[in-house]
Amino acid sequence: MAFHKEPPFSHGQAARTAIVLCNLGTPDEPTAPAVRRYLAEFLGDHRVVEIPKPIWWLILHGIILRVRPKKSAAKYATVWTPEGSPLKVWTDKQATLLRGYLGERGHQVTVRYAMRYGNPSIPAVLDELKAQGMTRVLLVPAYPQYSGTTTASVFDGVALWGLKVRQLPEMRFINRYHDDPGYIEALAKKVQQHWLHHGQNEQLVMSFHGVPQRTLELGDPYHCECHKTGRLLAEKLGLAKDRYTVTFQSRFGKAKWLEPYTEPTLIAMGKKGVKSVDVVCPGFTSDCLETLEEISMEAREAFLHAGGQQFSYIDCLNDSPDWIRALTDLVENHLQGWPTKQADDPMALKASRERALAMGAKD
Repeated sequence: MAFHKEPPFSHGQAARTAIVLCNLGTPDEPTAPAVRRYLAEFLGDHRVVEIPKPIWWLILHGIILRVRPKKSAAKYATVWTPEGSPLKVWTDKQATLLRGYLGERGHQVTVRYAMRYGNPSIPAVLDELKAQGMTRVLLVPAYPQYSGTTTASVFDGVALWGLKVRQLPEMRFINRYHDDPGYIEALAKKVQQHWLHHGQNEQLVMSFHGVPQRTLELGDPYHCECHKTGRLLAEKLGLAKDRYTVTFQSRFGKAKWLEPYTEPTLIAMGKKGVKSVDVVCPGFTSDCLETLEEISMEAREAFLHAGGQQFSYIDCLNDSPDWIRALTDLVENHLQGWPTKQADDPMALKASRERALAMGAKD
């Protein structure tokens, strides 16, 4: 195997640290060809679909990629913004704000965002950081709840990149923060702010992205971590158990997925006489197709058609200051031991003194 060419190196250069915020990904544009490329990469990941590869390849390329891209592209078009995909826009903003918050706390770090599927890809971002002389990388998946289908796949993306690199940077990996106090606080404030401006409805539905039931039976902790997030958020909001429900959305295929399913639950609520619901998606840190189209549009229509009268979708954390502070705290905690402040880095201090002496000599 040929390794990538190493960037120029000079002895004694100071260690440099980078943060990479990794999200799921998005098509480059809301068109069938772009969606087809994205879905081929996404659904071709063995972490996402665990069907034997030869069988799945025939299903994916023979059926799904012939039919689904056009339908999905139409859905993407309903949420696309002038700046691009909502998920990409919000992830970019989060990375920019995280860089600023860390800088205000004195950390001299580089912050980038990457997508597991699509662009900018994890390998492309890591190549860029390595070329810039980064010697330490903290990877922060945008998934608060750990799952082999998401979090572990980010690790796979990094590992596959590492197979082609001769000199690897030192790396750390955050794999979960489903019960992080700052994250829970940010979620609670998001809900409370919505209630302050729009009023509180009868029921709060917490909708998480679904995964096959089989993954739970095989030991994936995602289901338990979603329920813990839901319980902690309810406690923070002071909600009794009969005032909130944890559900799972985005089913794919005919296999059984984690239950209860979001849309059928909302339909049942409407038929039973529940007139108003608030829906929040705690597992998504950025609004995207699954929240803006599947929940705010499709689920809303289903609930109202079933007899409900008021449906309120509560935005994801996105760029809320409470979330960015929580994210900064989380990152700062995982940076411990890495000298990211000039006062902590002897090499940086030496280089700074040498620059000062050189400038003094010129004067």
